[in-house]
Amino acid sequence: MKNKKVRNSFKVGAIPANFIGESIAKHSTKTGIGAHSIFLGQVRNDIIDEKEVKAIEYTAYTDMAEEALGKIREDAFSKYQLTCMHIYHSLGRVETGEICLFVFTSSEHRKDAIDACNEIVEKIKKEVPIWGMEIFEDDSFTWKVNT
Repeated sequence: MKNKKVRNSFKVGAIPANFIGESIAKHSTKTGIGAHSIFLGQVRNDIIDEKEVKAIEYTAYTDMAEEALGKIREDAFSKYQLTCMHIYHSLGRVETGEICLFVFTSSEHRKDAIDACNEIVEKIKKEVPIWGMEIFEDDSFTWKVNT
């Protein structure tokens, strides 16, 4: 990724609703866009071994993760007719019910926006070095397994 702007795809803590709303609002001036697709990943209160998850603590190898996200972006732009794309993932502690992943794609037509968004989310889960430690109500923890 020589000579390319390195993005900061990470937000400390949960991704706030106002940040998501402002991101959407900023696109109203881009009148060639006919469709947006948005994925919001939220921390669930799973029950594991009879214990309830109350938060996930996210960590990443950020340099490697940004490189992987850059490749995912490049691939999506080359495969789909996208106007814009934004990817944000939380680092640090995110409580159940809070947003930890925000993927936002825009295009002239809905199919490209929807298909690209879905593919990007799947690739993030499989290819980006981000890990989550599930923290239970008794403060014990276990490493999260992506499904």
